[in-house]
Order: sequence, then C-alpha cells, then structure tokens
Amino acid sequence: MSLWRWILLLVIVAALAAFGWHWVAVDPGYVLVRMHGWRVQTTVVAAVVILLLAWVVLIAAWRLLRWPFGALSRRHRRLSRKRLAEGLIALMEGRHGDAERDLNRASRLDALRGVALLASAEAASRRGEHGRALEILAEASQAAPQAARVLRARVLRRDGKAAEALALLVPDADKAALPPGGWRELALSALAAGDTRRALATLEPLQKSGALGTRGYTVIEAKVLVAAIDAAPDGAALNTLWSQLPKAQRRAPAAIDAYARRAAGFGLVLPAMDELESALRREWTPELVEAYGVLAGGDLDARLRRAEGWLDQHPNDAVLLLALGRICVRSKLWGKGRQYLERSLALESGTGAWEALGNAWQGQGDATQAQRCYRNALAMARGETVRQSHGQTSGVIDTSAIAVEERDEHGVPRLRG
Repeated sequence: MSLWRWILLLVIVAALAAFGWHWVAVDPGYVLVRMHGWRVQTTVVAAVVILLLAWVVLIAAWRLLRWPFGALSRRHRRLSRKRLAEGLIALMEGRHGDAERDLNRASRLDALRGVALLASAEAASRRGEHGRALEILAEASQAAPQAARVLRARVLRRDGKAAEALALLVPDADKAALPPGGWRELALSALAAGDTRRALATLEPLQKSGALGTRGYTVIEAKVLVAAIDAAPDGAALNTLWSQLPKAQRRAPAAIDAYARRAAGFGLVLPAMDELESALRREWTPELVEAYGVLAGGDLDARLRRAEGWLDQHPNDAVLLLALGRICVRSKLWGKGRQYLERSLALESGTGAWEALGNAWQGQGDATQAQRCYRNALAMARGETVRQSHGQTSGVIDTSAIAVEERDEHGVPRLRG
C-alpha cells in the first residue's frame, strides 16, 4: 500500500511540474531592474532562481563567519554532555563524590541544567549530605520544579524528616497532580510519619499509574495494608477498616495475615479463622498456613481436625506440619506434636520448628532433648551450623513417614506395586 502511495504522489508531482512548465513557457514574464544607470532585464523564473541562489550564498557566508565564534560553544556542549554521561555512570557505580563533581559541571549548560542538578542532589543524598542535596534541589526547582519537589521529599524522608516530606507532597496530592514517583514517595513518607490513612489513599493512584509494575506495587501495597491494620486501636475499628478495604486488597496474603493476627489479639478469633480458611481455600499460601498454627485462642481441637484434613492434599508441606505440631503442643498432645515437628524438620529445617520441638520435649519431661532443640533454634537464628544428636534414637528424625501420595484424576490413591 505504501508503494502505491509513493507512485501516486510522483505522478501528481510530475503532472503539476508539466502544467507549470507549460504555463511559464507561454509567458515567462519580464523583470527590469534599473539603478544608477544600470539596467538588468530577465524573466520572472530567472529572477526567482537568482534570488534563491543569493539567499543560499548569504546563509553559507553567515555560517562561515560564525563558525570560529561557535567553536568554543560547541566544545562546551560536547564536554557538558560527556560529563553528564560520566556523572550518571559514577552515580550508578556508587562513586557519589565523582558523580556530584561531574554533574555539577554538566549543569553549567542550560539544556542539561535540570537533569544534572537532580542527579547531583541524588548523589549528595546518597553520601549522607542531605543539607547539600537540599541546596542543589533549590537550584534544580527552577528547571524541573515537580521532579525537584519529589526528590526533595525523598531526601527529607531519608534524613528522618518524614513529616516535612509529607507536608511537601500533600498539596499536590489533594489536587491529584503528583507523578507516580510522587505517589510512591507520599506512601513511604506517610508510613514513616504514622499517617496510615494518607498512605492508604495513595494505593489507588499508584495502581492506576502502573509505574511500579506488579511486583513493586504488591510490595508497597503489603506495607501500607499491614501498617494500617496494625494501627487499628480496637476490634471495632479493625473490622470497620477491613470492611472498607476493596475486595482485591482484602485478598492480599499479607493483609489477611496481619488482619488475622490483629483480630486474634483483640479476641476476635472466629473472624480471624474464617478469613484464613477462606483464603486457603482460594489459594494455598505458606504464610497463612503458618499464621493458622500460631494464632491464640479458639477451639484447638476443631482447628487441629481442619488442619489434619489438609494433609490429604499437602502431605509433605513443611509449613503445614509445623502448624500441626504447634497446635498439638498447645493442646498438650506432646507425642503427636513431636511426630509432626520431626517430619517438618526432615523436610525443611527452621528456627520455629526447632523451638516448637523443644517445647514438645519439654512437655514430655525430657530436658536434655529440649535443650538440644533450643540450641539448634538459636544456632539457626545466628546463621550457625545445626548439630543433631545421633547417639539417641529419640533424637533422630524419622523420615520414613514422608512419601509422595500418588492419586488418579478422580482423587483416588494409587497402589504401589
């Protein structure tokens, strides 16, 4: 299609040229120039060509005359671009002193002033010189006011002045005039200042912008939701907040975990259990399984039966086995809890499992084994090597019960041949 358009255009141009030449050939016109006894006679076409040529010659002569005077300016632009590039590379490499020096030099060129000063302020802030960064941003605000405001808020937050950063961004936020980076900075500043209501208000514009990507938005959403839930002063305020959250936010695993723990702390165990169980029916999440095993209060026997029912679909889930072990220990089912915890440790060693196993041994009156488990939990927390005692049969973890159960498409277990 593009080729046919070009052919059609060429045909139209050729037709116009032929018509114009025929029109000029019939009557080329007459031009007479007389000055101080000089007489010049020519056609209109020739006069136009002469004027165009004269114009080209004048432009060429003017540029030729300007070339020596513009050499210094061209060199300045070239060096400024080079220093900007070197300064940005130094900033990414962590050479903040070199970056600030090169970027300040690059800012002498008006075309690069805004970006160079912003990057220079970031370099100064990363060096911990927040006062110097704020001075540079005062200059950068003349070239890039909105970007300078967002970066100023970031510098203030890094300097521990979250309230000042929040006050700087709130006016633009109320007018919905913040860029995506401004909304992110407002959320972080609000969290640091303890203003969870303002932080919650940033989630919708951040999600709509899509600037953070799915993973980045999920991280900041989890921080905001957890902080807002933890700030609830009582059970009534917690339930009011939870009911006002959008459905998508109430399904975030971090929010469900925080709500369940906070609700249980206020004695609202049944709502906490309902949220956890509903979420686990939708999607199996290890964090929520762990929360199911540590929440205080409630009917432990019913919770144990429900968790044991999940073993059919997740027979070798270390987190589920840990949750079962914790529930058994709290129910004083020491032997049963120890079996679950030993299986969990055989699958995945963890500080929580060693501590819970120590509690199980302590409940059975074996202080030696309990101390060994507590030492292992402490060693794991410190990043040290865990030492298991193989001298006693009771101290060896039995892995024979761990097997992958194969089922057919109808859920019926297969017999092993």
